[in-house]
Amino acid sequence: MRAQFVLSEIGVGLRRNLTMTFAVIVSVGLSLALFGGSLLMSDQVTQMKGYWYDKVNVSIYLCNKSDAKSDPACAQGAVTTEQKEQIKTDLDKMSVVDEVLYESQDQAYKHYKEQFGDSPLAASITPDQMPESYRVKLKDPEKYQVITSAFNGRAGVQQVADQKGTLDNLFTLLGYLNWAARGVMFVMLVVALMLIVNTVRVSAFSRRRETGIMRLVGASGFYIQAPFIAEAAVAGLIGGTIACTSLILGQQFVIEGGVTLSEKLPLINFVGWDAVLTKLPLILAASLLMPALAAFFTLRKYLKV
Repeated sequence: MRAQFVLSEIGVGLRRNLTMTFAVIVSVGLSLALFGGSLLMSDQVTQMKGYWYDKVNVSIYLCNKSDAKSDPACAQGAVTTEQKEQIKTDLDKMSVVDEVLYESQDQAYKHYKEQFGDSPLAASITPDQMPESYRVKLKDPEKYQVITSAFNGRAGVQQVADQKGTLDNLFTLLGYLNWAARGVMFVMLVVALMLIVNTVRVSAFSRRRETGIMRLVGASGFYIQAPFIAEAAVAGLIGGTIACTSLILGQQFVIEGGVTLSEKLPLINFVGWDAVLTKLPLILAASLLMPALAAFFTLRKYLKV
């Protein structure tokens, strides 16, 4: 097969169906950009889980004098020195506990003012209204229920709060957003495939006279199909290049530069360039193979070769 003939036919086909080729490029680019984005979102959620679950604390809030009047869990009165010492001793004996930190009422009040100092309610809060607490770091965050079952309801304990529940809700929301992105990606891929099939059909119909002559002179099926398959592959590869460029620009100007989310949201451990670069070959391979296979199976029906 002469390469010059195939390349010339590719150029002719792309020019003849310029509008539809442009639609294929855009749809493939958008769908694969969403595909790469959904893969990066999965990596982001996994990385955030590993980062935040390692920092999860179980907080054991102790009863104070104001709680003794209003909270049924503190009906026995404010926590005593003996009860605090016993809680600390029991925590130190537990194999799941990695570290125990005590937070006094003054420290709790200081942290509260740092977080909610601008709210109207903060002005009416006094240090004696804040609860003392033990912040427990676990060796395995999944075993927070061991702490809850051991200390919830104990005399002097107002509440056992686990941060993992809040994080689970956040990661569940991120998971839903990721699946929504995948759903849009799937719809865009279907649209792209339909456009590729239609473009190949139109191209084959517009060149039915040439292909008929080639069949009469004994050209092989692959020789006839190759220009059409290559047209679709080239259009898809251009779309894949656009998708890769979008991911690179997003990482460069949104995460690390320009908007710099990594600086404005320091609590989020964003994925780095290694995660982005490993997705690019997959996107390029998909952009090349998906249109080529769609064109191949379409031509088997419409060219009858």
